[in-house]
Amino acid sequence: MPKDYPRSLRIAEQIHREIAVMLRDSINDPRVRDFAITEVVVNKDLSTAKVYYTPYTDTDHRAQLQAGLDSCAAHLRKELGRVLHVRCIPKLTFHFDDTTERSTRLEEILIKEKHNNISK
Repeated sequence: MPKDYPRSLRIAEQIHREIAVMLRDSINDPRVRDFAITEVVVNKDLSTAKVYYTPYTDTDHRAQLQAGLDSCAAHLRKELGRVLHVRCIPKLTFHFDDTTERSTRLEEILIKEKHNNISK
């Protein structure tokens, strides 16, 4: 592998794929539904992995979703240990990805500015 594609990125991609499958197929918690994993970031020493998610529906059930993901993190880490071929499985932490909300707000601001410039 070339040096511009570090091991942490490869592990992050594997974790992303495996967790998506595990959450879809083996987690039966009703709180863990209607969301997508947007990104996984693994630090260089492979000790922690930040898993970013965004809900498909409104963000009203975000607290419940966060609690459900936090409660199944240990189980997911154990299952990752069975499928990944690494010595140490990263500790999983789940984080809400607010990129879509920020991009929507930015788009609204730009549209408003465009209308203000046209009316001048």
